[in-house]
Amino acid sequence: MAEERKSLLERITSPRDLDALTDEQLNTLCAELREKIVSTVSQTGGHLASNLGVVELTVALHRFLDCPNDKIVWDVGHQCYAHKLLTGRFDRFGTLRQKDGISGFPNPSESPYDAFVAGHSSTAVSAACGIARAATLSGNGHYTVAVLGDGALTGGEAYEGLNNAGHSNDRLIVVLNDNRMSIGRNVGFVARHLSNLRSRSRYVRFKRGLTKVLMHIPLIGKPIYRFLLRAKLNIKYALYDSSTVFEDMGFYYFGPIDGHNLRDLTQALATAKDIGRPVLLHIETQKGKGYLPAEQDPSRFHGLGLFDIDTGDSPTSGTSFSSVFGEELTRLAATDDRLFAITAAMRDGTGLGGFEYAYPERFADVGIAEEHAVTFASGLAVGGMLPVFAVYSTFLQRCYDQLLNDTAIANNHVVLGIDRAGLVPADGTTHQGIFDTAFLRTIPHVTLFAPSSYDDLRLCLNRAIYQTEGIAAVRYPRGVERPLPSYFAAEDTPFTLYRSEGATKLLVTYGTLLSEALQATDGLSVDVLKLTRILPIPEDAARLASSYREVYFAEEGIRTGGVGEAFGWLLRKVGYAGRYELRAIDGFMPTCTVSEALAMTGLNTEGLRAFISEDAHE
Repeated sequence: MAEERKSLLERITSPRDLDALTDEQLNTLCAELREKIVSTVSQTGGHLASNLGVVELTVALHRFLDCPNDKIVWDVGHQCYAHKLLTGRFDRFGTLRQKDGISGFPNPSESPYDAFVAGHSSTAVSAACGIARAATLSGNGHYTVAVLGDGALTGGEAYEGLNNAGHSNDRLIVVLNDNRMSIGRNVGFVARHLSNLRSRSRYVRFKRGLTKVLMHIPLIGKPIYRFLLRAKLNIKYALYDSSTVFEDMGFYYFGPIDGHNLRDLTQALATAKDIGRPVLLHIETQKGKGYLPAEQDPSRFHGLGLFDIDTGDSPTSGTSFSSVFGEELTRLAATDDRLFAITAAMRDGTGLGGFEYAYPERFADVGIAEEHAVTFASGLAVGGMLPVFAVYSTFLQRCYDQLLNDTAIANNHVVLGIDRAGLVPADGTTHQGIFDTAFLRTIPHVTLFAPSSYDDLRLCLNRAIYQTEGIAAVRYPRGVERPLPSYFAAEDTPFTLYRSEGATKLLVTYGTLLSEALQATDGLSVDVLKLTRILPIPEDAARLASSYREVYFAEEGIRTGGVGEAFGWLLRKVGYAGRYELRAIDGFMPTCTVSEALAMTGLNTEGLRAFISEDAHE
């Protein structure tokens, strides 16, 4: 009786349970998947609109494929929630994006059904191409499917993968999920090209009608259909005298297909498997489907925190580092027409909505193309503009070559607003902002600022734009400023010393970790040195530190190659012979909140207090 009271979704323990379901039951299952995703994300936060758009696709894939022998590679991975629910993780789904819970992205260590770790865009085709080639070489006959959104096609690696994969003989299916959006609206050639493909209704009706007729002819219908399938391109050229960019890359192209029609999806997948070589299925979906607030405002419901299911309302976030950055840049642009703002599909996330509204001609959303954004900015600088590229720390990692070769060598003045720097909650290993300090240190003549408060941020942004040369960056965390004592005041200096009476110990830090440092030393005879400019480190700061018997450095960033290591080297350079201890982050950070991460790394108030105590090092 208890089994009868369970929903269809609760009874799914593996994808093979889908085989016994009728078409009507499958549609019911899709509704239950949406309900579960909405109810869970309202409590945990996460990516909503993108997941609601791929429910039918996920069901069709798992019903048709033999996973985990066949592999599904999700681009970005922010649309994998239904996949997780269908692959034995229903009971743990409430722990989504929580410490020790399930990840909001594919994670092979979490499940054999997660074929490839993901988190950044435009990588799925390349990964799937490699997996498919390995399957071909092993002769196992398995299929590999890459699922990418149309926004991923604004990233160059997607085309590198498509170009390599299309002319292979591997069993690879690329599903292009066309919801006419990436995170915000789509921009550029890709959007126009997909729009053109959607308009080819005459060709699509012809193909579907022909397929239906042939499939009902006994004995000879299916062989004729397969023959005509391989001649499809010639038929299309006769009708249109044109091809798609995907066919030019060597793929068999099918679409557009209704991505919310299970029967059409299953038929398309069957056709793709019949071909036995690279196929691109172009499906059309609605981002946020099934939840009205997300349908009406898919950008806001792309990634969000807690919200009210009935209204779709989220707690108002108010002022944040991102909003202060955007407001200050917009204020400066009012009196300086050289300022030009750039984002890579993160206009709202980086606080640049107001800038675009005020100065649309000096604003560019380049799509998910961070590498292009940096070189584009460098070109703007050559032309006499003052480009400011606002980018999440985790995505700046993709721009190393462009920063080094296209910008630093020529010493072009490009300003970076590095958002989500330091520890970032919930999204886990793929979205941490702990590496930018280390890799920027390897690039000559980079200036890097780390504000501790909103007022600090305003000062640092002005310094970066008007008082530096070459690459100048300002790094700041997600969310709001951390509590600071009343005596704190933003100062237009590279470093600031907070003294206590008779101190022989010094705690050095930067950024918003200053809050924990000042709380940790409260009541102790320990001075605190705040670095505002962390690259290059002011040599005077090292000389000042060398007068203390013990120096401790606390860093919300990676240890290897980080600022703390550089400060230790600089101390030795100025002749320091005392004790130097560094506390920083070693390795990748798991999914957790910022407060949990600070506690895990010993960078919270209690951890830092223990760090500078005598007993900690005996």
